[in-house]
Amino acid sequence: MLIGDSVFAQIACEFFQFDSDYEVVAFAVESRFLTRRELFERPIIAFENLPDLYPPSDHFAFVAIVFTQFNRLRTRLYRECKTKGYPMASYISSAALVGPHSKIGEHSFICEDTVIQPFAEVGSNVVIWSGNQICHRCRIGDNSFLLPNCVDSDGVTFGENAIVGANVTVMSDRTVGKDCYLGPATLIDADLPDGSVLERTPTGSAPEIPIEKPIP
Repeated sequence: MLIGDSVFAQIACEFFQFDSDYEVVAFAVESRFLTRRELFERPIIAFENLPDLYPPSDHFAFVAIVFTQFNRLRTRLYRECKTKGYPMASYISSAALVGPHSKIGEHSFICEDTVIQPFAEVGSNVVIWSGNQICHRCRIGDNSFLLPNCVDSDGVTFGENAIVGANVTVMSDRTVGKDCYLGPATLIDADLPDGSVLERTPTGSAPEIPIEKPIP
């Protein structure tokens, strides 16, 4: 059971269906966002009716939502699925390399060409898109979302709810606080406090300074 019907849910359907032991039976969205009844010849139902139509005793759930509301929407729906009694599915691409003695939390989504080295730890409810390098001793906090081709050097720690743009590089042993946004193609060579927002520096512009923005 996939929660969501956007592009992420459509991609997740393909990956779960053809590169996992799961079979996707339906999609679910909250009733106020229910605008169509079918996707890929599978029903789309109201999230509120999920337990009646697809009971948790017989189904797993995965919330295929991006980092909307600074990961809060995906996190809320993930927690609501657990409250309803659903076991949570994870997807790890057959083309990903996950090292021995690494740890991956529940409800994770790890795409192709990602490398997770030994002794790295990935929290729960984490999305790691294609081509990421998670070096040894890295820690990725719960509810985070890493876009393609990031390099997290050895010993990097991300707090909860991180959003990491494509092609970000974080140097060794740096700590990025919770609720941080790292824009595409940024280089992180200093620790960042909670709520930092680091925008991408356009070609020819002066470097941006991290801006601390508290998240409510």
